[in-house]
Amino acid sequence: MADAPRQAPLSRDTAILRAGWGYASVSDKIAGLVLERPLRWPWLAAFAFTFAGTLGFFAAIAWLFAHGVGIWGVNMPVAWGFAIGNFVWWIGIGHAGTFISAFLLLLRQRWRTSINRFAEAMTLFAAGIAGLFPILHLGRPWFFYWLVPYPDAMGLWPQWRSPLVWDIFAISTYLIVSLLFWYVGLIPDLATLRDRACLHGQRFARHAYGLLALGWRGEARHWARYESAYLLLAGLATPLVISVHSIVSLDFAVGNTPGYHSTIFPPYFVAGALFSGFAMVVTLAIPLRRAFGLHDFITDRHLANAAKVMLATSLIVAYGYAAEIFTAFYSGDEYEVFMTVNRWSGPYAPLYWAMMTCNVLVPQALWWRAVRHSPRVLFAICLVVNVGMWMERFLIVVSSLHRDFTPSAWGMFYPTAWDWVFLFGSIALFVWLFLLFVRFLPVISMAEMRELVHDSAGKKA
Repeated sequence: MADAPRQAPLSRDTAILRAGWGYASVSDKIAGLVLERPLRWPWLAAFAFTFAGTLGFFAAIAWLFAHGVGIWGVNMPVAWGFAIGNFVWWIGIGHAGTFISAFLLLLRQRWRTSINRFAEAMTLFAAGIAGLFPILHLGRPWFFYWLVPYPDAMGLWPQWRSPLVWDIFAISTYLIVSLLFWYVGLIPDLATLRDRACLHGQRFARHAYGLLALGWRGEARHWARYESAYLLLAGLATPLVISVHSIVSLDFAVGNTPGYHSTIFPPYFVAGALFSGFAMVVTLAIPLRRAFGLHDFITDRHLANAAKVMLATSLIVAYGYAAEIFTAFYSGDEYEVFMTVNRWSGPYAPLYWAMMTCNVLVPQALWWRAVRHSPRVLFAICLVVNVGMWMERFLIVVSSLHRDFTPSAWGMFYPTAWDWVFLFGSIALFVWLFLLFVRFLPVISMAEMRELVHDSAGKKA
């Protein structure tokens, strides 16, 4: 099937009608990527490379268990380092999937259909990786279950005033609801893969997808219960977009450390999470549609809409930066003023100005329509934003701790090789999981695309 013309951006409905997609052709295209497309060397090379990185990540975890957190660069006064920065970065990346799937579903935004499936998968992988870092940072991570309020003979209960306990409840709730929402949306597509695997004589695939499809036959009562469950889970997931990263921000805001004790942190963190999350969605969408020829499904309009959300959230993040600076000087608190000036001219100043460039200046290019509809330029901007948001999380964690109230307690944080192994190893794990998802599950919702084809055909008629 020929790709949609790229010189003029099309809406998804127009692209589908021009390409002549029907029920069968939509399923053929998307299911064929899973059942019929042979393994090719780019996927195999990426899989091998990221699998090696994943093995390195787990080897580093084993080394951490054996030798403790002293292998990292953390020390007093900077007791939090890369691990907590990585945690905040990954949980922020996981926000876009829930926002696209749940929030935009309730708002009846049809453009979400082509990107919601892999955005939901991205959410699960990112949130799962994020949950690892606070556990690894415990010092005795094998006792992480002490954070869970289970009845035991020792009378051991979590310390409810600890932000670490808030984190485990927020992340576990977010993961469970996101997993249920993703899986319920997959059930009709798993049934389609089951039936097509049967036609192709793929016995193992037929049994595997059939088991996961839970006996779905496409009956009217199945669809009625599916729609009810899907909307109910969307309603449950939508508040989590706001609550989860707000709770993560309270890890910092409840402390009295200069730079942490700020009431603007919850909305500022949520906006930053959507900013980095949509940047990661576009970073994945552009190579995905090019590698599998999905230009008729993931159109320039989808990328442009995601770019608009990025632009809006970048302005909110910039406002958060400005509000933080204004509050520091307006309060007259000498410690807050010193912390702000130290970020501008202290030892981490180059990182601060690089962050401002990546998160504030570079996204302003998205005001231009030509930039929003240029996949290559948009991909480059999203990579810059991903790097900039990681630097922001690093600065939030480290720059407030390394210059505390008393100069006698000042110190510097210097990352070790193990810090970098954990960062890049977590990225390798994320990409490896995403490659497995692309290989074994449909990257676009066939059921929702077929519904779109039906609606588009009705409008044409």
